[in-house]
Amino acid sequence: MVSDSGGFDDKSFNETAYNGLLQARDDLGIETAEIESNAESDFAPNVQAMIGANCNIVVTVGFLLATATEAAAKQNPEVDFAIVDNSSFEGVDNAKGLIFNTAESSFLAGYLAAAMSETGTVGTFGGAKIPTVTIFMDGFAQGVAHHNEVKGTDVNVIGWNAETQDGQFVPGDDPFQNQAGGRDTANTLIAQGADIILPVAGPAGLGGLQAAQASGGKVNAIWVDTDGCISAAEYCSSIITSVYKGMDVAVFEAIQASMAGELTSDPFVGTLENEGTGLSPFNEFEDKVSDELKAELDQLTADIISGDIVITSTAQPK
Repeated sequence: MVSDSGGFDDKSFNETAYNGLLQARDDLGIETAEIESNAESDFAPNVQAMIGANCNIVVTVGFLLATATEAAAKQNPEVDFAIVDNSSFEGVDNAKGLIFNTAESSFLAGYLAAAMSETGTVGTFGGAKIPTVTIFMDGFAQGVAHHNEVKGTDVNVIGWNAETQDGQFVPGDDPFQNQAGGRDTANTLIAQGADIILPVAGPAGLGGLQAAQASGGKVNAIWVDTDGCISAAEYCSSIITSVYKGMDVAVFEAIQASMAGELTSDPFVGTLENEGTGLSPFNEFEDKVSDELKAELDQLTADIISGDIVITSTAQPK
């Protein structure tokens, strides 16, 4: 496995994907190798290092490794590849995309945030303007808009405009690692009245959790990628729920398929229907989310699965 710059202890998607590798090691009895990337220039050499280590399958973590992964797969047809957060590559038979329609689950998060906001303003920010980030922000904004439509509310979303596809992002040359920048970005949203925030910024999003926690309960957050009460347990009291991606399951299944000689280039797509994405437990907010709201979220889930509610994000997996 090759990480992106977040590293395997990022409390986010690298770490969750890595857990799938560890599960494969433990359950399937395979040997593993892994290497962390510190910068984009590391991607291609790190992928090559795993090929050089005679790995039968190389799993790369993140949209940003797509170019390096595709090139390596073409040059090494005898090796299997899987890439988290990127679709399969056209004409490349030995590489499988592991992708997640988090716009569906983020829609639920947006509806939840709109229902629970006391200020009438909720916010979101991203680590970078890439599809695997903006898909969360799209779904979140659409969920808020749906709440406004069916409940007659006027909850405002700041930090993202789905129509213009632009919004608030963490500054710096390495934004996903910029926790201070994440905290500052969250505080900007909080200063504008947001009392629930959705950081989509990997480790930098922890800065958003710090800002929420510092509010003394006035501001709360919804985490992404994995259950924040597990991966960032020290902030659990500020995390209403999390929009999870089953990256560990997808990685495990790809490795298992490769081991059996059955890996195909058909992408794995995590959806609400196959539980490849969804909302994590409410944890410390279990008693603060009403039974009525829980029932509404269940019905919205069913409506999205049936197609009665159509998710409009252009960043959705094709």
